[in-house]
Amino acid sequence: MTNLGDLEIFAKVVSTGSMSLAGRALGFSPAVVSKRIKRLEDRLGTRLLQRTTRQISLTEAGQGFYDRVLGILAGLEEAEFYISGRSAQMHGTLKISAPTSFGRMHIAPHLKAFMETHPELAINLVLTDEFSDIVGGGFDLAIRIAELTDSSLVARRLAPVRRLLCASPDYLAAHGKPRDIDDLKHHRCVPAHNGDTWRLNGPDGMLSLRPEGMLVTNSSEVIREAVISGLGIALRSTWDIGEELKAGKLVQVLPAYEGSHNVALSAVYPSRQFLPAKVRLFIDYLAELYGPVPYWER
Repeated sequence: MTNLGDLEIFAKVVSTGSMSLAGRALGFSPAVVSKRIKRLEDRLGTRLLQRTTRQISLTEAGQGFYDRVLGILAGLEEAEFYISGRSAQMHGTLKISAPTSFGRMHIAPHLKAFMETHPELAINLVLTDEFSDIVGGGFDLAIRIAELTDSSLVARRLAPVRRLLCASPDYLAAHGKPRDIDDLKHHRCVPAHNGDTWRLNGPDGMLSLRPEGMLVTNSSEVIREAVISGLGIALRSTWDIGEELKAGKLVQVLPAYEGSHNVALSAVYPSRQFLPAKVRLFIDYLAELYGPVPYWER
């Protein structure tokens, strides 16, 4: 029978893409990791990994084996979780991908409470505004704010996302409020990326418009600060500008129009029969923290 530790080493090599990184994570030298992988391949009678001086990749057989190994390891963790209950200490590392602004504002401040409950569980939080390759990047889960399409991944909705058209009082004092949706073409707009389409729910249903702006940036936080400073009108999420709306630094315009209601805050993770306990605990924590009416809406 295949040694369970060899399966864990194999999975770690695939998720990290490196013998040395896998060994560092598991407390083995690269030589030991290489030996254990070779032992596993010899036992199975097939090559699982293609090795070059630059990278490690899965063979076709290795990919199928890896998919099944993930289920085995997740199932074992699920069984331990079932026996020990939620009071048991979680071990290892939880690797999470999240959008930059949301992660800074609504994940980072709440990590302390979670980590104090599970002091043996390390968190690796990677903030990026690009959609990370969850499997290829070795992520346990990703937090995404999007209108998700069908994929091989599983998604759990954590909270609704409400997006409003807004501007600063200074901008509106200088340029006036737009009277209707067509009036936006006479105003300065600040899209997240120049050329992006705004999909809006309005009195007559869904509509799309492509605002043009003078500011081009790949940073959502730059757009946020530019709108607060009075540069123009933007479509922003309430999780991002809720405090500014309450303080009067931003004002909602054209309240009959909001961003597509199909956009939501979701936790996305690899599709597998059993969800690892550490992933389930963190997703449950966020779901309870945010809820159907998240705190930034209250």
